[in-house]
Amino acid sequence: MEFAHGPATIKLGDLVVRRLGFGAMRLPGPAVWGEPANPDEARAVLRRAVELGVQLVDTAWYYGPDVANRLIAEALHPYPSDLVIATKLGACRTPDKGWHSFHRPAELRTGLETDLRGLRLEQIAIVHLRWMPGIEVPFAEALDALIEEKSRGRIRHLALSNVTVEQLELALARTPIVSVQNLYVAAGSPPTLGAPSSHPDGAAMLAACEARSIAFLPFFPLAMGALAKAESLLAADAKRLRCTPAQAAIASLLARSPVMLPIPGTSNVAHLEQNVRATSIAFN
Repeated sequence: MEFAHGPATIKLGDLVVRRLGFGAMRLPGPAVWGEPANPDEARAVLRRAVELGVQLVDTAWYYGPDVANRLIAEALHPYPSDLVIATKLGACRTPDKGWHSFHRPAELRTGLETDLRGLRLEQIAIVHLRWMPGIEVPFAEALDALIEEKSRGRIRHLALSNVTVEQLELALARTPIVSVQNLYVAAGSPPTLGAPSSHPDGAAMLAACEARSIAFLPFFPLAMGALAKAESLLAADAKRLRCTPAQAAIASLLARSPVMLPIPGTSNVAHLEQNVRATSIAFN
């Protein structure tokens, strides 16, 4: 994996990974629910990602639910010593395929135990507290529950997702935070995902992470696939760089900030290989 822009690696606490990860959200079936149409291909994607030098896999027990974690364990366990698995806690799925808050301390512990069991691990390297507006549980109470789990050794490093800069500052006053995962797209406006207030300003968070040397993991960086289309906002850049719009989007993210750690996901080996080749594209 060659990098045309910035550092090739980034620190996550005492861990170091290459600056392109893999997001497992696309591995389960449609709507992130149930089994994929081709489980063998999904496992092949994971194995190929590691072969290509990916060192960070981002997942969550509620992807499927349980499907993404099981596929990761089936494909990669026992894990390479330099592979970092990151998860998110704070949500759950319901039979109607909905996404609901799961932020009470007991719920967070249940989610952590589910992640540990599904991934066949005794400790999760990085756990993001995934926040949602309007939650009755105070942010500090949920965070303290994970701080306690870290002290028990079941979490190595804590991180945040879908939070404001103010929440990051509150968290840093209580514990080290190694990464933030927020909505951020490579070009244009973010996709509409519920009320605008449900997704904090990604640009402000990126600046905050840069100032504190915290890794920033953009989710939905390709605007839910819109930037990968031939007529996307990055089509002209892609033509100039002789690459696909999706590759141009990933390259632009890597060029934008040394703390940027994209985690594009796919369930197709060919698409994965295209994504990894984007690291060698000089976006300017």
